Amino acid sequence: MSLCIYYFVVLVMVVVWVQGNDNPDIYLDVPELIKKYGYPVESHQVVTEDGFILTLHRIPHGRHGDIGGENRVQGRHPVFLQHGLLSSSACWLMAEPDKALAYIAADAGYDVWMGNARGNHYSRNHTSLQPSSKEFWDFSYDEMGYYDLPAVIDYVLATTEHSKLAYVGHSMGTTMFFAFLSSRPEYANKIRVMFGLAPVARVDHTRSTVLRDIAYRYRTLEDLFEVLHGYEFLPHNELVIKWTEELCTPEHTKELICLSAIFRLTGFDYPQFNLTWLPTILSHTPEGTSIRTMAHYAQGINTGKFCRFDFGWLHNLCRYGQITPPEYSLSDVKVPIVLFWSKNDYLADTQDVSWLASQLPHVVINYEVPYPKFNHIDFVWGIDALKYVYKPLLKYLAFF
Repeated sequence: MSLCIYYFVVLVMVVVWVQGNDNPDIYLDVPELIKKYGYPVESHQVVTEDGFILTLHRIPHGRHGDIGGENRVQGRHPVFLQHGLLSSSACWLMAEPDKALAYIAADAGYDVWMGNARGNHYSRNHTSLQPSSKEFWDFSYDEMGYYDLPAVIDYVLATTEHSKLAYVGHSMGTTMFFAFLSSRPEYANKIRVMFGLAPVARVDHTRSTVLRDIAYRYRTLEDLFEVLHGYEFLPHNELVIKWTEELCTPEHTKELICLSAIFRLTGFDYPQFNLTWLPTILSHTPEGTSIRTMAHYAQGINTGKFCRFDFGWLHNLCRYGQITPPEYSLSDVKVPIVLFWSKNDYLADTQDVSWLASQLPHVVINYEVPYPKFNHIDFVWGIDALKYVYKPLLKYLAFF
């Protein structure tokens, strides 16, 4: 998703030079954004089993205060939100408080926690490794599922003194979850319900020509290393934020946005794109990941399977005890699951979502967004995401 957004920023730079806009949200990080809009916020650090230091952002209660104080906060059910590829916890805040899921859930009485996957802007630290080293970036969503989610879920439950939480994932946030419970099925008793927004596991039917081109041109991890000259992919960049402030104003992007690669990757839905929030969105996207994560998704396109990362037959034999990477066992994901999907999603294609639903043992609701043009990014940035996704989500959440 965010690869195309990055190229769109460059496109705007080349094509048009306009007056800057005075939008202070561009320079606010996640805690600062939350405070600005009147909500309490906490930042927590969690260390994974393999040494990554992850940042969690928490909104413990709504903007109108918490009657009853600390005890009432502890009584609120925790809801954990996990972002998608190249994003961060900021993705849940990219709208006004009455339209962004993190704020809405807090106002609805939930204790909201937002994760940040290893390698992104807020989780770019390790107990012994430096981001400048190859070893730091030696991960994909395999490790995010096996190490990151167990660590943060245990932390949230210990902090809130609850035995279970509700999980909401978008895109890669769902991939991580499916990898997580496939690898560690014992954690199923800690999940009340899982909501999968634009769920991604198998991706061989993706209609994104951009992703298919990447997958076909760069079939191995080494190919990507060679063309991108490193191990980190599209990190948070202060210069891009400055360009965003100078060049991306709603008045000048209407013509360009229709031609941008954003929609070529995610599905065309111009009416749902919030141009007012575009500068803030672009200042928080992309937030970085490893090149191996990108290669892992490319592998899924080429093989048509949802499996562990393929290191080549010899390394696979050493790591997995077999020459091919093992497929994830979705039958082990034994928690109530609510899937939200849309027909115009180029990344989470309906055929792949249908296959996913058939493999999961406990899909309690399989919800098609009732708006034909709703696309992959509309689940977090769409003008009508509240109507089509968040209100139904909160209604279903009340039953678990």
